[in-house]
Amino acid sequence: MSITKLHVKKGDTVLVLSGKDKGKQGKVIQALPKKNKVVVEGVNKVKRHTKPNQSAPQGGILVKEAPMFAAKVMLVCPACGKATRIAHKDVNGKSVRACKKCGEVIDQTK
Repeated sequence: MSITKLHVKKGDTVLVLSGKDKGKQGKVIQALPKKNKVVVEGVNKVKRHTKPNQSAPQGGILVKEAPMFAAKVMLVCPACGKATRIAHKDVNGKSVRACKKCGEVIDQTK
Protein backbone atom coordinates (compact mmCIF):
# COMPACT_ATOMS: atom_id res chain seq x y z
CA MET A 1 0.00 0.00 0.00
CA SER A 2 1.53 3.29 -1.07
CA ILE A 3 1.22 6.47 0.93
CA THR A 4 -0.24 9.33 -1.11
CA LYS A 5 0.44 12.95 -0.27
CA LEU A 6 -2.69 14.75 0.89
CA HIS A 7 -3.63 18.18 -0.45
CA VAL A 8 -4.69 19.34 3.03
CA LYS A 9 -2.81 19.40 6.33
CA LYS A 10 -3.75 19.42 9.99
CA GLY A 11 -5.09 22.87 10.91
CA ASP A 12 -6.40 23.77 7.43
CA THR A 13 -9.97 25.01 7.03
CA VAL A 14 -11.81 22.89 4.46
CA LEU A 15 -15.18 22.78 2.68
CA VAL A 16 -17.02 19.44 2.36
CA LEU A 17 -17.89 18.79 -1.30
CA SER A 18 -20.17 15.74 -1.04
CA GLY A 19 -22.05 13.53 1.36
CA LYS A 20 -24.46 14.20 4.22
CA ASP A 21 -22.44 17.24 5.39
CA LYS A 22 -22.07 18.87 1.95
CA GLY A 23 -21.42 22.62 2.20
CA LYS A 24 -20.15 22.57 5.80
CA GLN A 25 -16.80 24.05 6.73
CA GLY A 26 -14.47 22.82 9.43
CA LYS A 27 -10.91 22.54 10.58
CA VAL A 28 -8.81 19.43 9.86
CA ILE A 29 -8.17 17.77 13.24
CA GLN A 30 -6.19 14.82 11.90
CA ALA A 31 -4.72 13.79 8.54
CA LEU A 32 -4.37 10.07 7.77
CA PRO A 33 -2.21 9.81 4.61
CA LYS A 34 -1.92 5.98 4.76
CA LYS A 35 -5.71 5.69 4.47
CA ASN A 36 -6.08 8.83 2.28
CA LYS A 37 -8.56 10.23 4.84
CA VAL A 38 -8.98 13.30 7.05
CA VAL A 39 -10.94 13.99 10.24
CA VAL A 40 -12.78 17.33 10.12
CA GLU A 41 -14.09 19.16 13.20
CA GLY A 42 -17.91 19.05 13.44
CA VAL A 43 -18.34 17.02 10.25
CA ASN A 44 -19.21 13.33 9.64
CA LYS A 45 -20.38 12.75 13.22
CA VAL A 46 -21.06 9.15 14.25
CA LYS A 47 -22.42 7.55 17.41
CA ARG A 48 -20.40 4.94 19.30
CA HIS A 49 -22.02 2.77 21.96
CA THR A 50 -19.47 2.17 24.71
CA LYS A 51 -19.39 -0.08 27.73
CA PRO A 52 -18.39 1.44 31.07
CA ASN A 53 -14.59 1.52 31.51
CA GLN A 54 -11.86 3.47 33.32
CA SER A 55 -11.98 6.49 30.99
CA ALA A 56 -15.80 6.55 30.71
CA PRO A 57 -17.20 5.05 33.96
CA GLN A 58 -20.79 5.87 32.91
CA GLY A 59 -20.53 4.31 29.43
CA GLY A 60 -23.33 5.20 27.00
CA ILE A 61 -23.40 6.76 23.55
CA LEU A 62 -20.46 8.91 22.45
CA VAL A 63 -20.74 11.25 19.45
CA LYS A 64 -17.46 11.86 17.60
CA GLU A 65 -16.07 12.74 14.18
CA ALA A 66 -15.19 9.86 11.86
CA PRO A 67 -12.55 9.95 9.10
CA MET A 68 -13.73 10.84 5.60
CA PHE A 69 -12.02 10.58 2.23
CA ALA A 70 -9.67 13.47 1.51
CA ALA A 71 -11.10 13.81 -2.01
CA LYS A 72 -14.43 14.92 -0.48
CA VAL A 73 -12.90 18.11 0.96
CA MET A 74 -11.44 21.23 -0.62
CA LEU A 75 -9.13 23.75 1.02
CA VAL A 76 -10.59 27.17 1.87
CA CYS A 77 -8.13 30.01 1.22
CA PRO A 78 -7.59 32.10 4.38
CA ALA A 79 -7.00 35.25 2.28
CA CYS A 80 -9.98 35.25 -0.12
CA GLY A 81 -12.26 32.85 1.81
CA LYS A 82 -13.10 30.73 -1.25
CA ALA A 83 -12.70 26.98 -1.76
CA THR A 84 -9.69 26.50 -4.00
CA ARG A 85 -7.19 24.07 -5.41
CA ILE A 86 -3.53 24.37 -4.48
CA ALA A 87 -0.77 25.84 -6.61
CA HIS A 88 2.92 25.51 -5.74
CA LYS A 89 5.18 28.58 -5.77
CA ASP A 90 8.88 28.99 -5.11
CA VAL A 91 9.55 31.49 -2.32
CA ASN A 92 13.19 31.94 -1.25
CA GLY A 93 14.06 28.61 -2.89
CA LYS A 94 11.32 26.77 -1.00
CA SER A 95 8.18 25.31 -2.54
CA VAL A 96 5.09 26.65 -0.72
CA ARG A 97 1.34 26.17 -1.17
CA ALA A 98 -0.60 29.00 -2.82
CA CYS A 99 -4.24 29.74 -3.69
CA LYS A 100 -5.16 29.12 -7.35
CA LYS A 101 -7.79 31.87 -7.27
CA CYS A 102 -6.05 34.83 -5.59
CA GLY A 103 -2.41 33.67 -5.77
CA GLU A 104 -1.84 34.32 -2.05
CA VAL A 105 0.59 32.05 -0.20
CA ILE A 106 -1.19 29.71 2.25
CA ASP A 107 0.72 29.96 5.50
CA GLN A 108 0.94 26.76 7.53
CA THR A 109 2.36 28.34 10.70
CA LYS A 110 -0.88 28.62 12.68
